Amino acid sequence: MANEARPCPCDIGHRLEYGGMGQEVQVEHIKAYVTRSPVDAGKAVIVIQDIFGWQLPNTRYMADLIAGNGYTTIVPDFFVGQEPWSPTGDWATFPEWLKTRNARKIDREFDAVLRYLKQQCQARRVGVVGFCWGGIAVHHVMMTYPELRAGVSVYGIVKDSEDVYSLKNPTLFIFAENDAVIPLEQVSLLTQKLKEHCKVEYQIKTFSGQTHGFVHRKKEDCLPADKPYIDEARRNLIEWLNKYI
Repeated sequence: MANEARPCPCDIGHRLEYGGMGQEVQVEHIKAYVTRSPVDAGKAVIVIQDIFGWQLPNTRYMADLIAGNGYTTIVPDFFVGQEPWSPTGDWATFPEWLKTRNARKIDREFDAVLRYLKQQCQARRVGVVGFCWGGIAVHHVMMTYPELRAGVSVYGIVKDSEDVYSLKNPTLFIFAENDAVIPLEQVSLLTQKLKEHCKVEYQIKTFSGQTHGFVHRKKEDCLPADKPYIDEARRNLIEWLNKYI
């Protein structure tokens, strides 16, 4: 993603060589990647893509990781067939590209996914996790859908408006200290406003020395110093889902 006031590049980082454990399905008017949990416990998690799209292997890897912890996971194409951002794209055109993919206008697709999970997967308890662009989407749906048991927004830009603090259910926010896209001032403002206005459980964690994308777009073995932070963030994500779903 990019700062809405000052667009800047978002590096794809390390693209994983990963085939996936799930399968692609049609969910009404959109496609999706679904991984069934080894244990059917009636729990599901919707995983929302970043700007590089629903087919990015890294995102599917995270969905499969979550599925291995007892959740049916689904990664829908919230771009509805439109092309994802290309790592070789001209960043000067990014703001115009982004206008056609509003992370706060996904309700039609989200409704379709919820119907699918309830009718086809017998999901009774549903949570949501999103990365980058998807982190913004998580923030939106956690204010819109009271039925969602838990949300995890991973380095999603926070738009400063009074309506972004009325979360319906517990939400975890994960940020990176050295994120060139999300200044720490935005994180501080979110912390202050949630403390003043939020009525449900929430947590904000900022990981020292990390950069945008570290949870799902940085290989665990790229730098030994990074691995503990990647592992901790992923563990926190799973623990949050386990606690509230």
